Amino acid sequence: MQVLDRRKAMSITPVFRLAFRPFFLGACVLAALAIPLWLLALGGRTGSWQPAGGWLAWHRHELLFGFGLAIIAGFLLTAVQTWTGRPGISGKALALLAGLWLAARLGWLVNLHWPLLAVLELTFPLAVAAVMGRSLWQVKQKRNYPIVLVLALLTVADALSLYGLLRNDAGLQRQSVLTGLWLVAAMMGLIGGRVIPFFTQRGLGRVEAVKPWAWLDLALLGGSLLIAVLYAVGPALGASPWIGLLFAALGLGHLIRLFRWHDRGLWRVPLLWSLHLAYAWLALACLGMALWHFGAPLNPSLAVHALTIGAMGGLILAMIARVSLGHTGRPLQPPGGMTLAFALLNLACVCRVLLVPVWPMAGLWLAGLCWSVGLGLYLWRYGPMLMQSRVDGHPG
Repeated sequence: MQVLDRRKAMSITPVFRLAFRPFFLGACVLAALAIPLWLLALGGRTGSWQPAGGWLAWHRHELLFGFGLAIIAGFLLTAVQTWTGRPGISGKALALLAGLWLAARLGWLVNLHWPLLAVLELTFPLAVAAVMGRSLWQVKQKRNYPIVLVLALLTVADALSLYGLLRNDAGLQRQSVLTGLWLVAAMMGLIGGRVIPFFTQRGLGRVEAVKPWAWLDLALLGGSLLIAVLYAVGPALGASPWIGLLFAALGLGHLIRLFRWHDRGLWRVPLLWSLHLAYAWLALACLGMALWHFGAPLNPSLAVHALTIGAMGGLILAMIARVSLGHTGRPLQPPGGMTLAFALLNLACVCRVLLVPVWPMAGLWLAGLCWSVGLGLYLWRYGPMLMQSRVDGHPG
């Protein structure tokens, strides 16, 4: 708050005062609606309407590059103000950035002409990476440079998806999404490794947080980035014992982290157990992929959905539930209904991973219902917070 011009900051429409506001709101609306729409399309109930690339490609792309990337942008463009001591993006510039994101989402749905869709789609992540890079470079904050690298690589993965769309190559579009997912997994490991032990320590009133093992942090980041590269160039698409070993090592590393962070008291605090459970899904996703690469009769899609629903969706909901409270001037006590929302996101993952193989369509609809209701609860309880001024009268 000390780095802001108070009068100028307070004159901005509340929803555009900090990046978490429009992006958390827009991303959750997209995600809550996208799954029911995908299930309707899967049941043949959308008629002749086809988004860019078809419904399967749209489903894969939008939950990662639409929902996931918007949440990442909202979190990072808000956090960078604290990291650097410089004002974050706000006002007209933020509204323009949010407008770019929204235009790209609509462009995919209405099957916009490819060149215009490509411009809209790629301008957004490039702009986010540029703003982050410039802010960090100005204060020479080298610790966070890897975040800019991951953002740039996500842009490359998104470009690969667009190239697959241009060539009408469904396999290439799938490959790009898998590349992007493991880049996001790298981001989750990087950010989660910093905030989960810190939040646990603060939430339980412990004297100090569990100290990180730098070698493990670096190994998990490097391993996830290597997996993403292996998907981008092709080898990870087929079963390979060597890649299975890499996935097994990643899963073990994440489990070691969880064991070190664990405190029995966290199970009494929804804002904490939701974070730890989401991180556990990340470890399980790695181990599931390892089993498939070792030849187990396991559909790799199950591990992918453990990553997307349990880890990515769960971590997103847990993080934005906390961040939204802190940055709107409220105590870190989630409003009513959010404990149920956290439970529903985890139940959605259980249904998609364990129930679908034995009860396909019912399992999908139950997973989709849990997902949309969970995110809907967030929108109901937090939507007004995101669109109104901070309750403590401060800017932001």
